[in-house]
Amino acid sequence: MSDLREIYQEVIFDHYRAPRNCRALAGASHKAEGYNPLCGDKVVVYLQIDDGVIRDASFEGVGCAISTAAASLMTEALKGKRVGDVQILFESFHDMVTGAPGVPQALGKLEVLAGVREFPSRVKCATLAWHTVLAALKDQREPVSTE
Repeated sequence: MSDLREIYQEVIFDHYRAPRNCRALAGASHKAEGYNPLCGDKVVVYLQIDDGVIRDASFEGVGCAISTAAASLMTEALKGKRVGDVQILFESFHDMVTGAPGVPQALGKLEVLAGVREFPSRVKCATLAWHTVLAALKDQREPVSTE
């Protein structure tokens, strides 16, 4: 099990050091800001949605390794998804990182963040970008907070 944990940690640090889709998205159809006052993580999520499908997703921000890696992995996971599937994906991810009981849904690469459930204070770091993407889909103008 420690080998798997090490692999997961390597993936998290890779996404922290070289985050994917870390850029402003020119012509974004949706955008929202998020803030975690507990540790100071800040994120802006950009989406390009056409015909109910997320064609592109990106983010900008500053934060801890978990927050940045989660945003990077999230943007990769969202591309090509139908807007209606985002809430379900968020709920599955949230259940995974909080250790909620139930039948786990396969989350692909997002599963590298499953270990967050062992550190409850880091759940807000892992879910900040997700709360922000939900705000973007609702065209929420006020920054979303994890508090």
